[in-house]
Amino acid sequence: MTVVDESASRPAPDARAADIDALDARIARAAKALLGRQQADGHWVFELEADATIPSEYLLLRHYLGEPDDLALERKIATYLRRIQSAEHDGWPLFEGGAFDISASVKAYFALKMIGDDPEAPHMARARAAIRAHGGAQACNVLTRFLLALYGDTPWRDLPAMPVELMLAPAWFPIQLYKMSYWARTTIVPMLVLLAARPRARNRRGVHIPELYVDATPAKRVSQAAEKSLAWTAFFGALDSVLRWIEPFWPRGLRARATQKAVDWVTERLNGVDGLGAIYPAMANTVMMYDLLGYGPDHPHRALAREAVERLLVVKDDEAYCQPCVSPIWDTALAAHAMLECADPAAQVSAERALDWLVPKQVLEVKGDWAERRPHVRPGGWAFQYANDHYPDLDDTAVVAMAMDRLRRLNGATKYDEAIARGLEWTDGLQSESGGWAAFDADNTHFHLNNIPFADHGALLDPPTDDVTARCVSLIAQLGHGDRTSAVEAALRYLEKAQLPDGSWFGRWGVNYIYGTWSVLCALNAAGLDSRSPMVGKASAWLKSIQNPDGGWGESCDSYRLDYEGYQPFRSTASQTAWALMGLMAAGEAHDPAVRRGIDWLIRTENAEGFWDEAPFTGGGFPRVFYLRYHGYSKFFPLWALARYRTLVRGNSRRPAFGM
Repeated sequence: MTVVDESASRPAPDARAADIDALDARIARAAKALLGRQQADGHWVFELEADATIPSEYLLLRHYLGEPDDLALERKIATYLRRIQSAEHDGWPLFEGGAFDISASVKAYFALKMIGDDPEAPHMARARAAIRAHGGAQACNVLTRFLLALYGDTPWRDLPAMPVELMLAPAWFPIQLYKMSYWARTTIVPMLVLLAARPRARNRRGVHIPELYVDATPAKRVSQAAEKSLAWTAFFGALDSVLRWIEPFWPRGLRARATQKAVDWVTERLNGVDGLGAIYPAMANTVMMYDLLGYGPDHPHRALAREAVERLLVVKDDEAYCQPCVSPIWDTALAAHAMLECADPAAQVSAERALDWLVPKQVLEVKGDWAERRPHVRPGGWAFQYANDHYPDLDDTAVVAMAMDRLRRLNGATKYDEAIARGLEWTDGLQSESGGWAAFDADNTHFHLNNIPFADHGALLDPPTDDVTARCVSLIAQLGHGDRTSAVEAALRYLEKAQLPDGSWFGRWGVNYIYGTWSVLCALNAAGLDSRSPMVGKASAWLKSIQNPDGGWGESCDSYRLDYEGYQPFRSTASQTAWALMGLMAAGEAHDPAVRRGIDWLIRTENAEGFWDEAPFTGGGFPRVFYLRYHGYSKFFPLWALARYRTLVRGNSRRPAFGM
């Protein structure tokens, strides 16, 4: 790894530098549009859209509980589900334009039938035929079979054994709660109570889907988990058989104690109207758990849990859907970075208002689940949602703290000093032994759990990833290595090993190699590496090699396939083009023709409002299982890239001065 001398000579003036003046109007329009979406209290929040799964589950939750009909809302959800049904394969994909997904399709079909769509209507008949052709409802993943079992459409024996006594498992046991990721943990704990009791949905309309089981082409269930092991799979298969056999003989006292521990665990982390874990699956399971326990709708705990679910709804004039969660901290921090890049007084004021809103959102008192591995580290992170004190994340923390540091350099203010210091301290304390960072926990690398029957979704763990590691390096390097030089060196070794032969890095939380490569190039720049470093040079060359003929960049969610084939070409998108451009600029390539072509693409595609149109999903939820369309990405990332290009070229600079 080569460290660049910051006094290295700057490049010759760009021949098109004069054209940068034409950018001013474009940037001003985009900044004005983004400012117009800022909330009165200073924060930004944009819609966070997933596939058909969450709105379908929301509708079926209402009917599980036997809640009063809301026909107007149901009609809007039905309109949404019908619109996103694929015209190519007649089912429902996991992302716009994606392949047929059996679990999403079964849930969407069930929800539409519950709403009242005639099973013989053309769209329903086509969906039913597609579902049968792909193995029928019996081919669904575990979480979908759990929902169907609640309705009596799937036998409980078709689910893996997950006894509630798991709550009492000691740390050494192969399957233990804190060996799982935060999102798995919060989803599973209330689910364990439900699995033990095997309740039945009220289902007052009496709707079932037996037609999705008969005449179906037999299909093997396919696990989406990586790092599978034949030995561990055999072991956990045998354990599943043993647990099924002994389940009727669990001592009642032990079961009662385990159930109470699960309920207490959930209640401690209930998180007010923001919900358990601040994610839909955990919230929905919590509502059903309290309902099972006899808590009426007016019980404070159940009422809070139910309201948390309702706050995820997006209701428009003609359509409605349910978000998997909300992203205000993430949106606000990234939008603030874009505004600071504009170098405009009004934009700087809006960024300061945003950062002031973020200050009290920092988690300073609660030692969340991350403390199981790092008990001596003081809290100091930010969450992704409005409130999620038990589960702050490293990605948000790094992005928030870097934005605060940028602003204090501009105005000399000291009001963010303590927040930045605590964020840095918490980030430093959560570094994993490999040198990398995960999103929520340290050393959550119990890969044997990918082999348990319940883990067919492949989303049970939270190991270190290239993109989050890069963000943490960016933070530490932007603030100055100081006594954390060894942490940065360990992280750089991690990233060096993680770089793929073609020069790219994997993007866990954004699609995919473009996102990961942008993230790492920003970190390497902040750490002082330039294009003379083999890592930087290979990555820069790779980004140029995948540029689309129109000048933009794009990548399909199919790049997350288990049978690794690397980057999957796709039509240009605004957010991915912005990431590629900022990655190249971080590599010192602001004056390269590829960057100019990318900037021209963003200029050409900016709409009259000052934003960019982006239908494809470019956010990662869980690879191969769950993807996200961040509605804010096409609003702040292109603005950020345009403003950075103007800054570098007009200032005749080689590289950005910040970690992002």
